[in-house]
Formats: sequence, C-alpha cells, structure tokens
Amino acid sequence: MIEQEPICVAALYRFTPFDDCPAIKAALAKLCCGRGVRGLLLIAHEGINGTIAGSDEAIAAVLAHIRTLPGCSDIQVKYARAATMPFHRMKVRIKREIVTMGQPDIDPLTDAGHYVAAGDWNALIADPDTIVIDTRNDYEVAVGTFAGAINPGTTAFADFPDWFQRERATLLGDGAPRKVAMFCTGGIRCEKSTAYLKAQGVEQVYHLEGGILKYLETVSPDDSLWEGECFVFDQRVTVGNGLAPGTHLLCHACRRPVSQTQAGSPLYEAGVSCPACHHERSDAQRAGYRERHRQQGLAERDGQTHIGAAFAAARQDDA
Repeated sequence: MIEQEPICVAALYRFTPFDDCPAIKAALAKLCCGRGVRGLLLIAHEGINGTIAGSDEAIAAVLAHIRTLPGCSDIQVKYARAATMPFHRMKVRIKREIVTMGQPDIDPLTDAGHYVAAGDWNALIADPDTIVIDTRNDYEVAVGTFAGAINPGTTAFADFPDWFQRERATLLGDGAPRKVAMFCTGGIRCEKSTAYLKAQGVEQVYHLEGGILKYLETVSPDDSLWEGECFVFDQRVTVGNGLAPGTHLLCHACRRPVSQTQAGSPLYEAGVSCPACHHERSDAQRAGYRERHRQQGLAERDGQTHIGAAFAAARQDDA
C-alpha cells in the first residue's frame, strides 16, 4: 500500500516577498542536511518553490521552519509517499524567479486568476464555452493531460507568453469573452500564466487549485477526466490516480519520461539514451553517459551515492 511507504515527499510553493534570500537559503540548507532531507528548494525575491523528501519527522521540521518565513504561515503542501528516497542530494538555490517565465511586470501574488477546486474542475472544463490550456511542456503533456486540453507545444515555460501572443486571436476570437481554464502539475505555473493573461486584458481566467496532483489525489478514477499519467520532477517520474507510482522510466541523458513502449525501442539504453534524445546526442556523449551509468551501478552495489546520480533538478523551474 502506498500509505505504508516510508518516505514522505512534500511539494510546495508560495509567492511572497523575500528580502534576504541568502539568509533564508543558509538556514534551510543547514536544517535540511542536518535532518537527512533531500530534494530541491528554489528561493527568489518572489518566494519559494520545491520538492523535498525524508522521514515524516524530518519533513515536519523543515515545513515548520518554512512556515516561519514571511508570508508562508499557511503555505499549502502536497504530500506523497515513496518506497525509496527519490532524490540523491539536497540543493537550495537562489534564482531570479521560482518558476521562470521572464515577465517581471506581472504579480502572481495579487493578480492570479480565479481558483477552481479539484471537485469543481470537471464542470468548468466540460463547458463548451471554456478554453482549456495545458501550461506544461510538450514532454509532460505527452505522458498525460485532460481530455480536450490544448497543448501549446512549448519546451520551456518561458515560451508560453510568445505562444499566447501568436495564438490569441485564434483562441479568443472577436466575439463574446470566453472563459480560459489552465492547469499545471502543482499550480505554480498557472499562478503566473493566469496573471499574465489578466495583464493582457483577459478577465475570465481560471486555474486548477493545487494542480493536477491535487486533482489526482482527490477525484475518484470513475469521475476523473484525466487521461494518462502525470510527470513529476523526482525519481518517481510519473504518478497516477491517488498519486500511485506510474509506469514511466526516466531517461538520465535528457531527463524526459520514457514509456514502457519506448523502453522497448533499440534507441533506448538505460542511463544513455531514449527515442526522444538519441538523435540529439553524439556517440561521444553517449559513451560518457554509459560510463557514468556504469560508475553509478558500482556505487549502488557498494552502498554509496555516485555524484553523477543526483536527479537533474534544473527542470524544477517548470514544476
């Protein structure tokens, strides 16, 4: 049973002004490392974003500290369980943005769209007057999405504003204002994307509160309009209904999800390549990945953590 798995995984974010990011980083890094917590936390002047994993007691201690930070007393946390530690190290990083959009004039704290609870989401997106947009990246959408949702085909969240400007007329037309419903993994990208659309003059903007993860956690499979699995930014790779572990593997060359069908391709080699990235890498690069994978195997056999084994958390920017 997933409830019995020993590792607590906590995903969180909050848009709130931080003045002293270096001090916040230092305190969090010390606490997390001292408690054996691993994962990634991003700190910026606009707030905090990240996913961490550890024992229940350790995660509780870290979250208690985070709730003492400015504006974080009631921060919402999404929990999951894992059989093994999904991260190999702890990283606390200072960034310009906790999720990169490149639109410094928007304020998600005050201007985000209307929140829609998971239990009310089906009715909104089933309305034929609602435009439903998946704000995640193309490789995430390929794993699963809501039926009928528009896929912008972006490779990074920072591409979303340009996509919307190109497609605005097609999406909204010149008639009566339409409702726009957007969703992402945990909600953070929608805080910014809905604020961006409102800044562009779109008023009827809605987003899924708590993101796909909250929906999968609370909506029964019989009522769910979700199709497929949801990519997550740790070694679980994907989750399904009830946040149960999914079926996808992770390509450690490009960090994209690999389906069971793709894993059967001759272009897939564990730790080296997958059908999505094989053409993007040279023979020399694959040789390097192959050696890294071999070293990781030796380290795991000896009960050690190889430095190259850390999950590439750069994509947490898009979580």
